[in-house]
Amino acid sequence: MEAVVNLYQEMMKYADPRLQGYPLMGSPLLMTSILLTYVYFVLSLGPRIMANRKPFQLRGFMIVYNFSLVALSLYIVYEMVRVAWLFLFSKFIELMDTVIFILRKKDGQVTFLHVFHHSVLPWSWWWGVKIAPGGMGSFHAMINSSVHVVMYLYYGLSALGPVAQPYLWWKKHMTAIQLIQFVLVSLHISQYYFMPSCDYQYPVIIHLIWMYGTIFFVLFSNFWYHSYTKGKRLPRVLQNGAPGTAKVKAN
Repeated sequence: MEAVVNLYQEMMKYADPRLQGYPLMGSPLLMTSILLTYVYFVLSLGPRIMANRKPFQLRGFMIVYNFSLVALSLYIVYEMVRVAWLFLFSKFIELMDTVIFILRKKDGQVTFLHVFHHSVLPWSWWWGVKIAPGGMGSFHAMINSSVHVVMYLYYGLSALGPVAQPYLWWKKHMTAIQLIQFVLVSLHISQYYFMPSCDYQYPVIIHLIWMYGTIFFVLFSNFWYHSYTKGKRLPRVLQNGAPGTAKVKAN
C-alpha cells in the first residue's frame, strides 16, 4: 500500500497546475467513486430496482440529452486544444446513456463493450488530462468527439419517435465510422514509434492510446460481426426473408 501511495504522490508532482480548480480534478477519489457507483448501478442495483416496475419512457429527456451532447461534442471538436478537461467531463455525462437503458428496461443493450467503454475510458482519461493535457494525446479526443456528433444526432432523432424513423437508415454506418475512428487513432499515435527522437514527456500515455485504439477496434469488430454479419440487429422482417420496414432502436 505504501508503494501505491508513493507512486501516486510521485505522479501528482507532474500534474498540470492549471487543472487543480476544475471539478473532478482535485484527486482521483471522486471520479473513481463515480465510476464504481456507475458500474454497480448498471450491473446490479438498477436492474433490481426496475425488476418489478414498468419501464420509463424518458422521451423528452432523451431528446434534450442527446442533442445537448451533439452541441457539446461539436464545441469540443472546435476548441479541442483548450477543452481537454471538458472532453473528460463529457465522458461522465455520457454515463447517463446506460442509466437510460436501465430505466427503460433495455438491459440487453448493457453489454460488456458498453460498460467497459463507459467506465475504463473516463478513468484513464482523468490521468491523461491531469498530467499531460493536449499534444499528441488530444487527436483521439477530437476524433471521438466528431464521432459523437454523429452518434448522438442519431440517438436524438431516434428519440423523436416515428416522425424521424424514415431518416434513420444509416444506423449500421455508425459502427463503421467508429471502426474507422479506432484505425485513425492507432495510426496517428503509431508515428511515435517511428520517430528517431520524440520529447513527448509521458510515453505511457502514448502506449495507452495505442492499446485502446487496438482493443476497441477488436471489440467493435466483434460487435459488427454479431450485429450485422450474423444479422442479430437486422430488422426482423428482413431476417425472416421478407422485405419491409422496422423501427430502429437507439443502441
